[in-house]
Amino acid sequence: MTHLDSEINELKLELSQMWELVNSQLEKTQQSLSKFDRDLALEVQENEKRVNAYELHIDKACEDFLALYQPLATDLRFILSTLKINTNLERIADIASGISEFISDVDTGFEPKILDQMSALKMLSISVEMVRDLKEAYQYENTSLARTIFNRDKLLDAINEKASTLAIECLDHFPDQKRHTLHVLSMIRKIERIGDQCKNIAEEIIFYLDAKVVKHKKKLNESDKE
Repeated sequence: MTHLDSEINELKLELSQMWELVNSQLEKTQQSLSKFDRDLALEVQENEKRVNAYELHIDKACEDFLALYQPLATDLRFILSTLKINTNLERIADIASGISEFISDVDTGFEPKILDQMSALKMLSISVEMVRDLKEAYQYENTSLARTIFNRDKLLDAINEKASTLAIECLDHFPDQKRHTLHVLSMIRKIERIGDQCKNIAEEIIFYLDAKVVKHKKKLNESDKE
């Protein structure tokens, strides 16, 4: 293994660790909402500093890699996609922290019927699965799995489009829970943005891996001619 290969493997490992951290943030947000665990919501907000530090560390490692190796072709696509995925992951963690702020802002658990009618927990569950599947797609170089993200992003968009109408209904049905309804609506807006970030990551994985496959196919064809 060359020194360049070792550097690439180290960057992949660090990005995977960032992925785990972000996924953990999202799962804790989901748990704090479903069980109304304010302490866990506050922990998510506190952990945001770790995510930011990790993002800066990976960004610096990518910049050093570019400066030292001046990569081309597959290696260049790898480092560019790593930079963008790193940014998207940090934004997902930032959104999770924002959602947790709404959870810690109330004194009692959210009315389950409001959460159910507006599909807030369903959206969070979908977004957790999307982030998890993207990590697997990246780790095992599975572009087919990455492409499944697009339909799930459309599903989040569709739920988000109906959210305002459903919020009005909840305001009528639960007049004593107006604050909760408005907070849930704000959370849904944020979860929809997680879908957008996941779609961006899926595109980066496909950009990196599909071009890599094309390159390998070209090498095989050249070998066949020989």
